[in-house]
Amino acid sequence: MSIYYLPSIKKEFERYKRLGEKTFEQLTDEQLFYQFNKESNSIAIIIKHLRGNMLSRWTDFLTTDGEKEWRNREDEFENNTKNRQDLIHQWNEGWECLFGAIEELSEKELDKRVYIRNEGHSVLEALNRQLTHYAYHIGQIVFIGKTLCGKKWRSLSIPKGESGAYNRKKFSAPK
Repeated sequence: MSIYYLPSIKKEFERYKRLGEKTFEQLTDEQLFYQFNKESNSIAIIIKHLRGNMLSRWTDFLTTDGEKEWRNREDEFENNTKNRQDLIHQWNEGWECLFGAIEELSEKELDKRVYIRNEGHSVLEALNRQLTHYAYHIGQIVFIGKTLCGKKWRSLSIPKGESGAYNRKKFSAPK
């Protein structure tokens, strides 16, 4: 296995974490809790779910099933967080657990078998599974944020209509 995998996947997790945070910065407290309808999730609910998933998956990652008995997944979908400060604390708590677990891993352990809901995965597969899960939910966060901000939205990547200028700048720099 490549010695670059763990730093690479950590970098991708960090990138998605930043996308979420750049979205939060553009939103009012009220917007963080906005739900389109009772079946939809607010950003607050998505944060709560991500935290619950991260704490469950990454606590004792190599030695216990990723779906912990103490996790209350159903509660993650109740909008009972009260303010931005609590949301950001939950957000950071989940990510700290994830990054702590990744820091403890070595490339030799990527083939080791871990379990999520009693289903076996290599560590590499489990890392990829969680990256895609978190990217899915952070994409939802960004979509909700962009929808709520409308014209006030500040692009997190290349703004519409600016691809040409962006590419000229990139390709004018040395490789």
